[in-house]
Amino acid sequence: MDTSMRQKILDLLDSHRIMTIATLRPDGWPQATTVGYANEGLTLWFLCGRNSQKARNLAADDRVSITIDHDTADIMAITGLSMAARARRVTDRDEALKVLRLLPLKYPDAPPPTTALTMPGPDDVALFRVVPEVISVLDYTKGFAHTDLVTLAADGA
Repeated sequence: MDTSMRQKILDLLDSHRIMTIATLRPDGWPQATTVGYANEGLTLWFLCGRNSQKARNLAADDRVSITIDHDTADIMAITGLSMAARARRVTDRDEALKVLRLLPLKYPDAPPPTTALTMPGPDDVALFRVVPEVISVLDYTKGFAHTDLVTLAADGA
């Protein structure tokens, strides 16, 4: 991937904070949900309930599809990302603590946490590291439904 395409992907990742993630249910149907995410470079992390359907789906099959985008009043201004990725459970406590510090940074304008609403601890949630393998960069400013396809190595590089 060339430098300008990498920067475009990073700019989109850094300027957004929610994504739709689709996992595969045991009955074969995809399940799409919206989650917050943090990223460092092309690696993303999200959390969910430890016993949630999403966590159970990922325990059985780590393949996911993701979209990251935003609403726009102009159809020809649509930009976003679509990814085929692997989502693996974070088991390293240091990595989990890092992710729990990164997530609130996506919300600099949020009110300070209260006793009733604080970030969970690493033992309270399931944390997943998402490593993309294929990224489709959607950019209607280059023409209706224009996409650039980027294939990455299995380690996301």
